[in-house]
Amino acid sequence: MEILSSRFGRLSVDDDRIISFPNGLLGFPEHRQFALIQTSQENYFFWLQSVDDSTLAFVVTDPSIFFKDYEVPIREETREELSISDTGTIQSFVICNKVGEWLTGNLLGPIVVNAENRLAQQVVLTEKKWTTRQPLLKLHADVPLAKSA
Repeated sequence: MEILSSRFGRLSVDDDRIISFPNGLLGFPEHRQFALIQTSQENYFFWLQSVDDSTLAFVVTDPSIFFKDYEVPIREETREELSISDTGTIQSFVICNKVGEWLTGNLLGPIVVNAENRLAQQVVLTEKKWTTRQPLLKLHADVPLAKSA
């Protein structure tokens, strides 16, 4: 599939990198298809780029890279909506933001993806252990980071 990104121009994206959100993302219910784009050799951060809106993209990461004890409890209705039959097929991502000199992750609003069918949903957790701006890593002043839309 070919998509347009305001950050990277025209991109050719394999169909297996397209993630469908039947209910959209929180705050963006009309945007239902996103491409997971890897921009470098490291596999820690990706761009979640809207297929339909070239200006809408988020930096995401797997939170378990930073917090080994991070778990996303999956409710039964979420399992049904995403057709999850095996919890081993679940991938989790969190949206990242630059806050001051820190890169933070929204650990209270993770994105749950069924890797088998690429259906996804952003869920809201009530766990008080995590925050919407959980520090992930301190940024160096000489490393620019593009802000997500």
